[in-house]
Amino acid sequence: MAKEKVIIGMSGGVDSSVAAALLLEQGYDVIGVTMKIWPDSLGEDKIREGGCCSLSAVDDARRVAHRLGIPYYVMNFQEIFEKKVIDYFIEEYQRGRTPNPCIACNKYVKFDALLKKAVAMDVQYVATGHYARVIYDDNLGRFLIKKSATASKDQTYALYNLTQEQLKHILMPLGDYTKEETREIARKLGLGVASKPDSQEICFVEDNDYAGFIEKRTGRKAEKGFFVDVDGNILGEHKGIIHYTVGQRKGLGIAFGKPMYVVAVDAQKNQVVLGEEGQQYRSTLIASNINFIPFDRLEREMEVTAKIRYSAKEAEAVISPEGEDRVLVRFKTPQRAVTPGQAVVFYDGDVLVGGGTIE
Repeated sequence: MAKEKVIIGMSGGVDSSVAAALLLEQGYDVIGVTMKIWPDSLGEDKIREGGCCSLSAVDDARRVAHRLGIPYYVMNFQEIFEKKVIDYFIEEYQRGRTPNPCIACNKYVKFDALLKKAVAMDVQYVATGHYARVIYDDNLGRFLIKKSATASKDQTYALYNLTQEQLKHILMPLGDYTKEETREIARKLGLGVASKPDSQEICFVEDNDYAGFIEKRTGRKAEKGFFVDVDGNILGEHKGIIHYTVGQRKGLGIAFGKPMYVVAVDAQKNQVVLGEEGQQYRSTLIASNINFIPFDRLEREMEVTAKIRYSAKEAEAVISPEGEDRVLVRFKTPQRAVTPGQAVVFYDGDVLVGGGTIE
């Protein structure tokens, strides 16, 4: 009987490398693929070294594939990455919002474009090195995503957009492993990436200079405007809304003699609204572009825990339908820096319920 084929997205890091090894061990016919997503206009020397887009990532992934004895390819996904990730990233900042490009990359590139490529190649599965568990629930007749065995490494927050059709073809072999176990497996297999540090921040932005990246890409300097307080009183001049995000305190470029926080960014008025301690908290939010995993749509209110950013702690909340493709989220305790453009993600215990984009 022929082995089932799986394409493993290889970033050159320890996680995807060990995921490939585990799939081999489980009896799959494994094909290693690195997605070439960096635009030629960026210049290869400008890609974050060690990130999932860098040239060193390709070299490391190729070496791992050779060590494991699996075929390895670099596939070009530049066009869709430019349109769905980079353009989206720029447009959201220009609208006064804070985007999450990794979630967009998962939705449109890794688990859509790559999966379609796999199907066209008569490959049954796509796999990644995410720390999450994909299971099939017989009672529900649906695939579910559960948190990883390692709470500190759990990556389910970035996976809430996955559909049932996609989950049918997705494998995540690291869900039951800790990071330490993953590195130990890599060491035992003699993989050179065993001690490679995790990639941080956004791979296509050099030096984390988001505003500089946007100005260079658009060819336009950000337009200056005014800082205002919550009552609309002018407090000073800002250097362009793309330099600010909700919750920010440092780097405002202006001193007030007391801590002041960005509580809103108004792109239409070209204003950055500042507030004092306490004014950066909210108890409710509306989310749109909703996706649910254990069910198709939310019919009635539901108690969940929710995260308003990747690094946030889960907080008790109630979600309820709010018209088509929107939900109202009410937190039991106010949350700091609820940021438009970021994702809010819902859990029921260790089950990922779904999520959406904060309005």
